[in-house]
Amino acid sequence: MSRRPARRRPDRPAVPPDRQAASGDGSEPAVRHRHPIPVPEPGVEALAPAPADPAELEREAGLAGLFELHYASMLRLAVLLGADDPENVVAEAYYQIYRKWRRLRDIEAAEAYLRSTVCNLTRMRIRHLQVARKHVESPPEETVVSAESAALLRDDQRVLIDALQQLPARQREALVLRHWLGLKEGEIAAAMGISSGSVKTHTARGLAALTQAMEARR
Repeated sequence: MSRRPARRRPDRPAVPPDRQAASGDGSEPAVRHRHPIPVPEPGVEALAPAPADPAELEREAGLAGLFELHYASMLRLAVLLGADDPENVVAEAYYQIYRKWRRLRDIEAAEAYLRSTVCNLTRMRIRHLQVARKHVESPPEETVVSAESAALLRDDQRVLIDALQQLPARQREALVLRHWLGLKEGEIAAAMGISSGSVKTHTARGLAALTQAMEARR
């Protein structure tokens, strides 16, 4: 009976020199220490800068241009309409248009919207002061015009401001928008939120009342 050939055991792989023991006494082979590789914690990702929103950049650029072009005229409008704090009125108007910028159908109409907002805010402010003064026994303090507002007005305009304060709000707005800002009837109607016929009526009555007020001051 023939005998099977003995199986040959596979040779063990050679141990790399860096894992060989420092001595041949059978101890565990020496391991070379290496610098640990930093591993990010699970669930933590590197923060990347958020991409700029094109719509937001467009709004900021448009508002900056609107401020540069029309701030002085809007401030003059608030002063002529009789606002006691024209800077705050105009600042509030710009804030409102900033909030509604994306809902504007026509960016070119932003100036008209801004003008209308200044008129509305000034009208509301004057009404608030009139109601508040009815509950105050002492006479109202004289309104102090800021240096910035006063610089926008000529001497003759300062006299007219006092006369304009005697007019009803609608008549005052119609006169200022027509004769100081040079707007057309359609633009005035849009700014005041009334019809063109009402604009003519307020303008005619306001002009007559203003003429009487100016003659009384002479």
